[in-house]
Amino acid sequence: MSAHCQVTGRKPGFGKSVSHSHVRTNRRWDPNIQKKTYFVPSLGRRVTLTLSAKGIKTIDRDGIDAIVAKLVARGEKL
Repeated sequence: MSAHCQVTGRKPGFGKSVSHSHVRTNRRWDPNIQKKTYFVPSLGRRVTLTLSAKGIKTIDRDGIDAIVAKLVARGEKL
């Protein structure tokens, strides 16, 4: 599963871990990605989305129909 939110577009951040001896190694900060299934009344079916925690809150605030309309307009496959 890709660490990418379909609603907010959040992706992993990249950087360095710095140890006590100041040795730098690569690391990545992954967003909190969840798979969540919603029933979309306008489509009459269930849709599974890959969302960050912030994306889930956005759907709770704006409604699933509005978010699905934006995703369809953007050309994402549901």
